[in-house]
Amino acid sequence: MSQAPDVTARIARLFVYPVKSCAGVEVRDAVLAETGLDLDRAWMVVDASGVFVSQRELPRMALVKPQLKLNEVVLRAPGMLALHLSIDTVEEPVRVRIWDDEVAAFDMGDVAAQWFTDFLGRELRLVRFDPEQQRLSSLKWTGGAEAPNQFSDGYPVLVASTASLDQLNAKLAAGGHAPVGMERFRPNLVLEGVEAHDEDRLDVLRIATEAGEVQLRAVKPCPRCPIPDIDPATAQVDTIVSDTLQGYRRNELLGGAVSFGMNAIIVGGVDETLRVGQVVSADYRF
Repeated sequence: MSQAPDVTARIARLFVYPVKSCAGVEVRDAVLAETGLDLDRAWMVVDASGVFVSQRELPRMALVKPQLKLNEVVLRAPGMLALHLSIDTVEEPVRVRIWDDEVAAFDMGDVAAQWFTDFLGRELRLVRFDPEQQRLSSLKWTGGAEAPNQFSDGYPVLVASTASLDQLNAKLAAGGHAPVGMERFRPNLVLEGVEAHDEDRLDVLRIATEAGEVQLRAVKPCPRCPIPDIDPATAQVDTIVSDTLQGYRRNELLGGAVSFGMNAIIVGGVDETLRVGQVVSADYRF
């Protein structure tokens, strides 16, 4: 008989972020591609030099809300007409920079560029990841496994849990502060039924799908920049989230940086469909 797993949980929520650093789209199901959830961080906003920009310097990016349609992504923002991006259309090949990586991409044209320039008040362009480009996660953290991703900060899938957020909100409440939503932490997959920050301690997540099994391996705690301090509804910045996390979430694996959530790579199950409610089993990593 096979031994029972240490932990059994379920997928509570799924999020896809079509445009890096813009709002996410909560979905009931998502196909797992080689690079993460389908269309996750497929597009990115860059400055005139081709370097990516994010909510870190442009908090109003949080107000750009994508909607997934059959053959297009529709972007909406306050005071702006909708911008329609065809999923199958690409424009001029360009080279762009994300963190330390220079990668091949496609410029999405002048209309998209003007839309972002007008809304964010800086000269900007929108680019689409070139699927022929291979951008790998850090081999140091993956243990040598090749894990491709698109324009994510560095890994195909980010996992968090409802219990981790509940613990943070309890600490915020104890300090007289309002609760915050999971949207601030930008996970792809949210687990329900585990203890707070159990995601840090789990090895391979095995997710039973209709046709087989998805296997995700947690490889690196997610270090937190100031983005969780940005209210996704208003783009207003308040450091109370970071200040609270500093009190109990400093991670020595990251040189003392605050962590929340775990970056994971795909071990198996590419082309399988993940759905809210699916059972997730895992053993603790020792």
